[in-house]
Amino acid sequence: MLNRIAYDPPGPGGTPLLIVHGLFGSARNWGAIAKRLSQDRPVVSVDMRNHGDSPRADSQSYADMAADLAEVIGARGGRMDVLGHSMGGKAAMILALTRPDLLRKLIVADIAPISYGHSQTPLIDAMRGLDLSGLSRRGEADARLADTIADAATRAFLLQSLDLKAQPPRWRLNLDVLEREMPEITGFPQIEGQFTGPALFLTGGASNYVSRADRPAIRRLFPAAQFAGIPAAGHWLHAKRPRAFEAAVRVWLDTDHQTAATRPAPG
Repeated sequence: MLNRIAYDPPGPGGTPLLIVHGLFGSARNWGAIAKRLSQDRPVVSVDMRNHGDSPRADSQSYADMAADLAEVIGARGGRMDVLGHSMGGKAAMILALTRPDLLRKLIVADIAPISYGHSQTPLIDAMRGLDLSGLSRRGEADARLADTIADAATRAFLLQSLDLKAQPPRWRLNLDVLEREMPEITGFPQIEGQFTGPALFLTGGASNYVSRADRPAIRRLFPAAQFAGIPAAGHWLHAKRPRAFEAAVRVWLDTDHQTAATRPAPG
């Protein structure tokens, strides 16, 4: 089963929330947001397969990732709300489409149910090429990684998956499988069916991952989909503007959508 980090509310709380990270991420990346959201509900954050402390596997298909998430929800018992970012958002969508009985609400952060033409293989090449010998400080690793990755925010994100306590240091990522499965990760499987429950597609205002042109594809699978944006945030919207992201998630989770759907439209 996937590695899990659980955060329990001070009181009874509402429907539990499952947080699913994106490519090269981990449950620990979401720690601050998970802790704040757990004031109102139990929160479980997972390491996806081939990431963090979760098991290594030969596949990174969305069917397999969705099955991993179903196992986590099944072990906890009852339905959960599910929040997924990027690769994790695609896995959450496949879970919702194949096992709608396991979800109450879905939040998809900055990704659409489409295939993308880009590849993250250059980042894998950079991580593989990093000289890990003698590393003991993250700042030193950052300086070395700057030779191949110019963007400081990208380096900081990737270096959260570098285990400097290991001897020798190692990446908490199965880079070989992630590289081989990159077409699966950037793609999206052909799938029938719909998730008719509440679904929020939350995007970064400065990101180009989801456009208005993608909305028909989203609504075909998620007919109740609603859309919201976080201004001045890119693809890692939860890292760039965490409080705005958290507020949007909290409002969505706390809204009685069944009641809201029966209200007359404003104006």
